[in-house]
Amino acid sequence: MADVLTLPGVSELKFRDPAQARALAAALARVATEIGRSVSVMHVCGSHEQSIAKFGLRSLFPKTLNVIMGPGCPVCVTDVPEVDEAVVLAQDGKIVATYGDMLKVPGTAKSLADAQAEGARIEIVYSASQAVEVARDTTEDVVFFASGFETTAVATAAVVLGDPPPNFSVLSAHKYIPPVMEIVAEMPGTKIEGFLAAGHAATITGSKIFERFVAKHGIPVVVAGFEPLDILAGLVKLVELVRDGTPRVVNMFPRCVTPEGNRNAQAQLWKVFRTTGGRWRGIAHVPNGNLRLRDEFTAVDARRRYAIDLKRLWTHAPSSLGAATPST
Repeated sequence: MADVLTLPGVSELKFRDPAQARALAAALARVATEIGRSVSVMHVCGSHEQSIAKFGLRSLFPKTLNVIMGPGCPVCVTDVPEVDEAVVLAQDGKIVATYGDMLKVPGTAKSLADAQAEGARIEIVYSASQAVEVARDTTEDVVFFASGFETTAVATAAVVLGDPPPNFSVLSAHKYIPPVMEIVAEMPGTKIEGFLAAGHAATITGSKIFERFVAKHGIPVVVAGFEPLDILAGLVKLVELVRDGTPRVVNMFPRCVTPEGNRNAQAQLWKVFRTTGGRWRGIAHVPNGNLRLRDEFTAVDARRRYAIDLKRLWTHAPSSLGAATPST
């Protein structure tokens, strides 16, 4: 049978061509039929799910293919204490700069939107560098409440290394994807037979980062982009690997992702950040799943720079003390 990469037009830059989409959907159905049973795979990126929903791709999936939404939204998995820290800093008079989708994420008692309604100053920014500009334009303390996976963590690292003004600090809620894939793979009774990995994160880390995971768990990983044809082609390749029983890493996003990734970006990322364990909202404690500033950057680490009294938000005892304890 022809490999998915040999289908007409797949290698061309026509990512929303209906004829190509139908050809890929037919290939996906054919491979699923050859397997002859239900197959469950998981994507680990909210951008994949957004595209799947936007373009109605689930209507093209065979009934025997279950594409599960994984822990792919860094905003959704930002834990309650991390939001509480930002709320407390805002209540204490700090200007909190953050991305717009963090504004209404609930904490124990309040969101940043609630704090803003009570008079706290929240600045919505579109980049880490814009947060630095907010700090340069004032003498007051500005805390960048930073969220996102490896892709946006690199941007945060760049501004930390870029000599930010002394009134600027970072409250990191950044997450690191590979450890949570381990959690899913090791869950008792897991039926996930393959992972569709996020192309933008792999642009930084490279596709080779998944090789150890595949070797350990015997589960294939396909790196895919975010256009409709990217996702369909990635799923065809992933289901082919399941059919053939050949767990390996395949990069279906070669126009952006290389095996080694962006080594300069990786150097900046790991110069500034270290991994530590912490809870991901709605999932579990994820060892090494959080990114926190290294000791060398204490001066710009909001957690070390300020006394953040979370207890004042806990008007009711939290349901789980563990869940209400911020990771360091």
